[in-house]
Amino acid sequence: MKARVMARLIEKFSKQYPIVTITGPRQSGKTTLSRMVFPKKKYISLENLEDRNYAKSDPKGFLEQYKDGAIFDEFQKCPELASYLQTEVDRDSSPGRFILTGSGQFELMQSVSQSLAGRTALLRLLPFSLNEAYSNPKNTDLNKVLYTGFYPRIFDMKLEPTEMYSFYTDTYLEKDVRNLLNVKDLSRFEIFLKLCAGRSGQELNLNQLGNDCGVSHNTIKSWITVLEASFIIQLVQPFYSNFGKRLTKTPKLYFLDPGLLCFLLGIKRIEHLESHPLRGSIFETFIVAEIIKNRFNYAHKSDLYFLRDSKGHEVDLLLDSGASISLVEIKSSKTIASDFFQNIHYFKSLTNKVNKSYCIYGGNEKRVQSETQILPWFQAGMIEY
Repeated sequence: MKARVMARLIEKFSKQYPIVTITGPRQSGKTTLSRMVFPKKKYISLENLEDRNYAKSDPKGFLEQYKDGAIFDEFQKCPELASYLQTEVDRDSSPGRFILTGSGQFELMQSVSQSLAGRTALLRLLPFSLNEAYSNPKNTDLNKVLYTGFYPRIFDMKLEPTEMYSFYTDTYLEKDVRNLLNVKDLSRFEIFLKLCAGRSGQELNLNQLGNDCGVSHNTIKSWITVLEASFIIQLVQPFYSNFGKRLTKTPKLYFLDPGLLCFLLGIKRIEHLESHPLRGSIFETFIVAEIIKNRFNYAHKSDLYFLRDSKGHEVDLLLDSGASISLVEIKSSKTIASDFFQNIHYFKSLTNKVNKSYCIYGGNEKRVQSETQILPWFQAGMIEY
């Protein structure tokens, strides 16, 4: 069992809050992590129909069994329990009583925000980070990293990635999509999912996606919301203050796991990745996901943006700390070229708020060039805001 960075944070918050809530995508390791950190706590899965029916029909009686606290897994299956938990922890606010986990962010967050505000720490657990998955990532083949992705079961059970992601996608479509959207034609949604994969790292065009899928703009908008709610994708918003220029206001779409992205793009062997026309987008997706994981693992918001003006100047990521900003360019090339820094210099000339600039690339050397910190791909987590 691999150690998770978030374990220390969960322990810390369990000494400060009566409830700790852990949400994230299916199979990101929420159950394993919560049981590892709290091995003595009673564990109840609300996926179990008997327990779920008891919790729904007699929530007070159900909670009476767990006065010393418990882990409630798949909490989104019984979100109405949140209001009764509120009463229980108001009666006894001892820290660390209840641990809630759930993969359906949409329902879980709604119940948490309405009933448990101020009573729970809220953490988002994504699949493994690079350093959680590999003990020595520097000596690991980059294409293998991209193709394999980071879902824990692949590593724990030594699964073949393509097979695992095939089963994962089927489960996701059948359980999450049907439950959240009541989509009758899942094949159309699966086409939509693959079309999104081909646009990872690009600006989101709802009308174009709708036309390609044969559905309305509003339908695509609701489908995108579900992909976000289930942590399949994240939208990175444009940053358009402090520059005095006409900047785009359309978000970019990123998948949160490069292995799932490779599967949806039809990449079935590692060697197909090296010459794939979208390898640059897959690499960029991987780096963005690593930065997001690093933020979530320390209970921070992602605070990620990007810059693009009407003349085509673009910086892949802007990291906002409030007082200052950092700029990040992402290049899959193994060789550093001087034109990598052009857009960083351009936007630096428009504001005095840029504190640091980075270029993360597919090579192995770390150095400073053109006032920019160059980081190899396996050190993406070293970026500081």
